[in-house]
Amino acid sequence: MQSGILLLDKPRGLSSNAALQRVRRLFDREKAGHVGSLDPLATGMLPICLGEATKVAGEILAGRKCYRFAMTLGARTTTGDVEGEVSERAAVPSLERSCVESVIAGFLGASRQIPPMYSALKRDGQPLYRLARAGVTIERPARTIEISQLRLLALAAGTLELEVLCSKGTYVRVLAEDIAVKLGTVGHVSLLRREYVEPFAGEPMHTLESLTETRAHGQRAALLAIDRPLAHLAAVHLSAEQAGRVRQGQAVKAVDAPSAARVRLYAAEGFLGIGVSDAQGVVHPRRLLRLEPTIVRSTPLPGSGPCS
Repeated sequence: MQSGILLLDKPRGLSSNAALQRVRRLFDREKAGHVGSLDPLATGMLPICLGEATKVAGEILAGRKCYRFAMTLGARTTTGDVEGEVSERAAVPSLERSCVESVIAGFLGASRQIPPMYSALKRDGQPLYRLARAGVTIERPARTIEISQLRLLALAAGTLELEVLCSKGTYVRVLAEDIAVKLGTVGHVSLLRREYVEPFAGEPMHTLESLTETRAHGQRAALLAIDRPLAHLAAVHLSAEQAGRVRQGQAVKAVDAPSAARVRLYAAEGFLGIGVSDAQGVVHPRRLLRLEPTIVRSTPLPGSGPCS
């Protein structure tokens, strides 16, 4: 039974959870989770953690995301995308590329964004999108987001195509609406694709069709090693005796442990999990993998992509 990370190219029209369930069945894993939901409208990279890889999902979730999206100007919709009903119309001014680039430059850096009602965020256990479908609107606190890069790719009559590299928690639909307002009109997302999730820029993705075909031939697609997204943590190598103590929840003194830092732990058989070293270089286990028949060893490498 494989544990690892699969990078799925999610198709349009399928929810992230529906895609997850199909992958889970193809790999015969009860324990699985996706990282960062994509709307049914959206396509692109959906990291799926299988088996013990679910224990590093939080590391992936914290990474930045790169999206390519198209905006239709002149109409606002109830959902912020093409799946909603038009709720407002406005004239579209004549736009020059230099003007648009000047406007979008104002969105760079940290800002506050109010999540949309049509989102998977929950209030009292109820997803906001269910409340929205019932015609209920509630107050949502603004959240701090950060836009690292925002590029204009194409400009045509009434439409824009852009690429954004942003922090977790950023809603592209809200960003598109805000850009449209700054341009003197209204707008909505007409196309949305997630190019990558850090640190997987440039990594190949699997489709549901390719996974199904591979399984039909009695095989399964290779997974990325569990430690692949942990290159930002220092590696600490433990002896067999130290590894045994760590698995029992005990702290150990490691010669290569940095002072006061989160670390990734290795033994002779491979990656063990995540720990924390104190000021004296004593390592305390925090998130350890359950031993499986095979723990794949890897050397995480930073990726590069269109937003790098």
